[in-house]
Amino acid sequence: MKLREIMTTPAVTVDVNSPVSAAARLMRDADIGDVIVLSNGSMAGLVTDRDLAVRVVALGRDPEQTATGEVASTEVHALSPDDDMETAVRLIREFAVRRIPIMQGNQPVGMVTIGDLAIARDDRSALADVSAAPPNH
Repeated sequence: MKLREIMTTPAVTVDVNSPVSAAARLMRDADIGDVIVLSNGSMAGLVTDRDLAVRVVALGRDPEQTATGEVASTEVHALSPDDDMETAVRLIREFAVRRIPIMQGNQPVGMVTIGDLAIARDDRSALADVSAAPPNH
């Protein structure tokens, strides 16, 4: 199965200089846990809800004054929509990541999460059940 069949689209992005509060609002509005950080239109990193909790809130930083690029993870492993699901599984295992940006050239087009892979591989697994459940707002 190709990643284009299971990826979440569209890719949600934020500029590297945008405040983390903007990234948090994007996550809330799209009901997601991460956004791709762009610098001059190219991927510069990935920021997750955990990054915001650990690198902003826990340190008492001002979310209006802290740039998203300051707290984003910059060692990001991306794949193409034409890569297969097993390639994503190997990448997740090798680098212990939970999310993989999907890029078409240098353009972000989607995201594949560990939950997406769980649902695609075994929709009866506990992780698939949790991943498919509606969010608790």
